[in-house]
Amino acid sequence: MSYGRVTIPGEENYYNETMAVARRWKADAIRDCDGTKLDDELKQSELKIYNAYFPTRAQNQFIREHMEECPQIYLMSKRTLATRSKLTIAFMDEYYQKQLVPNYHDDPAKYWEVIDRTDGTVVPKENWSLDQEENCVTISDAALFHEYTVSFLAYIIWDPVEMYNHLTNDWGDKEHEIPFDALQPHSHEFILKTMKEWLQDNPEIDVVRFTTFFYQFTLVFNQYGKEKFVDWFGYGASVSPRMLKRFEKKYGYAMRAEDFVDEGYYNSAFRVPSASLKKYMDLVQDFVTGMVRELTDLVHESGKEAMMFLGDQWIGTEPYGKYAQRMNLDAVVGSVGDGTTLRMISDIPNVKYTEGRFLPYFFPDTFYEGNDPSIEARANWVQARRAILRSPIERMGYGGYLSLADKFPKFVDTVAEITEEFRGIHDNMQGTRAYCGLKVAILNHWGKLRTWQAFTVAHALYCKEAYSYYGILESLSGMNVEVEFISFDDVLENGIDESIDVIINAGAAGTAFSGGDIWSQTRLSEILTAWVMNGGGLIGVGEPSAVDFQGRFFQLASILGVDEERGFSLSTDKYFKTMSDRHFITDGIEYFDFGETVNSVYALDEATEILEYSNDEVHLAARAVGAGRTVYIAGLPFSFSNARLLMRSLYFAAHKEEEMLNGYSENINCEASLYPDVSKYCIVNNSDEQQETKVHFGGQVINLTLQPYESIWGDMNVGIN
Repeated sequence: MSYGRVTIPGEENYYNETMAVARRWKADAIRDCDGTKLDDELKQSELKIYNAYFPTRAQNQFIREHMEECPQIYLMSKRTLATRSKLTIAFMDEYYQKQLVPNYHDDPAKYWEVIDRTDGTVVPKENWSLDQEENCVTISDAALFHEYTVSFLAYIIWDPVEMYNHLTNDWGDKEHEIPFDALQPHSHEFILKTMKEWLQDNPEIDVVRFTTFFYQFTLVFNQYGKEKFVDWFGYGASVSPRMLKRFEKKYGYAMRAEDFVDEGYYNSAFRVPSASLKKYMDLVQDFVTGMVRELTDLVHESGKEAMMFLGDQWIGTEPYGKYAQRMNLDAVVGSVGDGTTLRMISDIPNVKYTEGRFLPYFFPDTFYEGNDPSIEARANWVQARRAILRSPIERMGYGGYLSLADKFPKFVDTVAEITEEFRGIHDNMQGTRAYCGLKVAILNHWGKLRTWQAFTVAHALYCKEAYSYYGILESLSGMNVEVEFISFDDVLENGIDESIDVIINAGAAGTAFSGGDIWSQTRLSEILTAWVMNGGGLIGVGEPSAVDFQGRFFQLASILGVDEERGFSLSTDKYFKTMSDRHFITDGIEYFDFGETVNSVYALDEATEILEYSNDEVHLAARAVGAGRTVYIAGLPFSFSNARLLMRSLYFAAHKEEEMLNGYSENINCEASLYPDVSKYCIVNNSDEQQETKVHFGGQVINLTLQPYESIWGDMNVGIN
């Protein structure tokens, strides 16, 4: 097998042991991590050297002289019920005061808002007063039994990621790292000056691993030091009066505190984005990518590579955004939680290479006596491997304290096997891409900007209300289909690209993923309906096209063949309940799991083929509409059975049932990938048990037995290597 493609973490006073692991894993690069440093001996090794670089933290001496330049965020106080006309709200009560302090430097009367949350009105500024010593706002004429909140600007005085690592690893008296805002004048100048000096002082560094740039995703802690609100896409920590003035100058109107607080939802990725939010995001992305380019130019002038970690302060650097190419990055590295997050990294355009940081992280919350971290490592690899076979990252690695992981020999051996298999994938693929039988588009409000990022709450994590949709992405990440992400605006402005075979609209009603009120724009329904009737395929999952409008809830009900009972038409009988005896979609599917299923979905008429009906409701259905086909699925959490269900649904909707058999394993625990340009195939066993399967490709059928987690490569013209 080949050598390299692997990055390991290093730390001080651990040279011999580090080099032993490097040889064991055939690593060719080494990196430091948050809380570790590479000593001179490691830096002089034959390994390529990555050095984490924090442009906006770990410089406390500077920022203590300019605390007014810390990043800021709009926060909302707890809702407080008025039982008297005079109401006092302690707005910091639910926040961690080692992380956050109110901004009294910029006029609160101008930038803050007090809102009657019962009727939604803004309390006039003359009717509330501020006590800065007690962090309280007092309302003088509150309406009895109304709830009130205070929306206020706060400085972030402890970097949220360093804070998390500090608390997780019990770093004790280690000084808290204070972040600063790149938009502010002193900070902007300091960032550029410090970058130049650091590059001169560190000639031995090969790769500057920016971790990350300027604005932290929204991560706010409560009074107990626990996470209160986390949104991996949140722009909340990019706000400042200076940025707000830029917005007003560019667009001709001012944003309010409420534009950021958003009734307490803080513009989470599940909310339908407002026009103002999209403009604000564009403004931040424009600034951030422009300043990133200043830093990457300096890095390149010094003869080094510029790598971005896709996490931490990544807001504004969206790698699928319209300004991304401007940054001129050499590489992007990100955390691999599953197949979806791997594709999020591996599909990034306009970089020389991508790298994945695999799990587990070498921290004591996993590496402790009695635990077997090799189990997580193997599970993480197997789930990511499906996606690597479709769209490979160029490199892989791990992070944390190597001295901690080195105490677990079984883990070290497991990673050695994983890294060897990873290199083997590249050796066999030889830079080619896997065969795709059709093209699928995911339709939501975010479109391309958040490619492979739909339904995500925090990076690689999801909630009960989201996992029934996230499973769509995880299934697609390892499937023999091409995937792209399109927005409702794309469809309304440009129509539907003729290369698309199937469109998926999925999500809970009212979310950015289902669509919300945009479906009351009849033009959207017209375009989708015409496209399906002319031969397109449509799959709706959960509550697709859902908004109460003109007697329908699913606005595409006429082509989906189903709608959801909302309690308004209970007096209207629903007669169509008979399931189809057999169908292409369900062939070989032994059980159904619709997750947090949608209740009370019913078939409109006999033209709807009901494929699963229980609890007096439809969970799976298909329908022919003109020259096209549609499929409805009540929910799709990830499992290999559900991945197979989705695959069969896609190929059915696209009228490409025969093409599905070109790279098809009959056993759902095994998957096949074809590489026509090098005449090779790869069959993987995704389970921890021996599996037997028949695999179809190119008109051939072969019988295989695979050991637990095994992958087998073969020549499409000859047989198994």
